[in-house]
Amino acid sequence: MPTIAINGTNLYYELHGPADAPVVALVNGVLMNTAGWGYQTPVLARRYRVLLHDCRGQGQSEHPATAYTMRQHADDLAALLDALNIEAAHIAGISYGGEIAQLMGIHYPEKVRSLFLSSTVSEVRPLLRAKIAAWIAAAERRDGAMLYRASVADNFSEPWLAAHPGWAEASIPRYKQLDFDAVLALCRAFLEIDWTTELHRIAAPTMVVVGELDVLKPLAPYSRLLVEHIPGAQLLILGHAGHACCIETPGAWNAAVLGWLALQS
Repeated sequence: MPTIAINGTNLYYELHGPADAPVVALVNGVLMNTAGWGYQTPVLARRYRVLLHDCRGQGQSEHPATAYTMRQHADDLAALLDALNIEAAHIAGISYGGEIAQLMGIHYPEKVRSLFLSSTVSEVRPLLRAKIAAWIAAAERRDGAMLYRASVADNFSEPWLAAHPGWAEASIPRYKQLDFDAVLALCRAFLEIDWTTELHRIAAPTMVVVGELDVLKPLAPYSRLLVEHIPGAQLLILGHAGHACCIETPGAWNAAVLGWLALQS
């Protein structure tokens, strides 16, 4: 398993696809890890060099027993690109990963060829803050089943859950194995997000993608804020998809990112 020391923390990463192809970095949602890109990696790797990594506190990366910040995650990704001799990458992030991608565009513009921002926000309003507070309460109790139940209706749409009745049975064991201290640090870092007024600094071509059934980080206000404040940003609404649209409608999500990348070449 490849790991590399980045800013004092060992980060797990994977590279897939042709070594000489343009690099696409897929950046995880908060409760994801690199395995969560199973619908995307083999498809994108046919044409692109795909970089996956677990943020500090996620998956197979080191979980420092400290507070995290969103800027720290962006600093880590920038340093990872440097360590792998990747001059610049297309960065596609979902949810928490989309927020890291935004910070890459703001603070490391020279490393960003384009941004694909899915299911993501630039600030945290009261309803979203209340939803994440429920996640935090479950993590504080070290209760994986409760964390799953607190978050599942935020992350997935009703039609998708109805069509996948075994999802809870398959997911709860994974939630029970989470590092709850790390989950708390990740969620608390998320609650500090507040950079809408900095979005004008993003110069990279940007696509904003949101599921029409996303109740966690919905089109209004969050995706509309991104499109209004990022110069030249485009908006795509994925039909019949909730927050975790790369899982619910992977064909549409993959087609969107491939179409977007094709426009950047």
